Amino acid sequence: MEILTAIKRVPETGAKVSLTDDKRDIDTTSLGFTFSPHEECAVEEGVQLVEEHGGNVTVLTLGEEDATEQLRSAIAMGADDGILLDGGDEEWGPVGTADAIADAVEGSDTDFDLLLFGNESADAANHQVGVRVAERLGLPCVTGIKDLDVADGTATAKREIPGGSEVYEIDLPAVVTVKEGLNEPRYPSMRAKMQARKASVDQQSPEPRAEGLELVELEVPETDDSPAEILGESPEAAAEVVDVLEELEVV
Repeated sequence: MEILTAIKRVPETGAKVSLTDDKRDIDTTSLGFTFSPHEECAVEEGVQLVEEHGGNVTVLTLGEEDATEQLRSAIAMGADDGILLDGGDEEWGPVGTADAIADAVEGSDTDFDLLLFGNESADAANHQVGVRVAERLGLPCVTGIKDLDVADGTATAKREIPGGSEVYEIDLPAVVTVKEGLNEPRYPSMRAKMQARKASVDQQSPEPRAEGLELVELEVPETDDSPAEILGESPEAAAEVVDVLEELEVV
């Protein structure tokens, strides 16, 4: 079974974000990088499927050369090969990203059975790339999946909805975007990390696509740094808690 998993290099989740002086980029001077929890689950799912069915997991990212760090992290988790689509230091939008990935798939010598994406990236959260790749390649696509089984050329995917779930059966090859909670991503051993440093990464240079959008500036959301108010530590505080909930129109 041949599986392609796409990831994106993003700042560490939960890190304090500062902008450059022109407000057109994130100041990465003191930031660490990772890939999103959704994509960690996509990598883990690919590895588990290959452990069950045999085959190969290829992990792909579009970004600057430093993004090989995230490819090697995914290889340390159990992926077999890495592909870097070197997009330089510019931020690519969902249209250009999807086209570059689709071009890489079409130009590959490998016929992929399953393309796995995180439901959305941890930074832009556009929710578009996996769907756009599926459209470009003419493949069936299901999104927001938290349970996935593959057997006899068919994928059975389950999406949680209020009060229950939706179950889809799709023929392979297909595109599936997954959410955190699909599985428990493994923590790679030190030996696996050392071996991943020596793994070869195929590097390609896609042509940028016009997005139709122009970045004007970025804004950091306002944060509330006001101290927490403790209403009490005994049952007598319950009445005040109810008053607060009524003010918030929760009850």
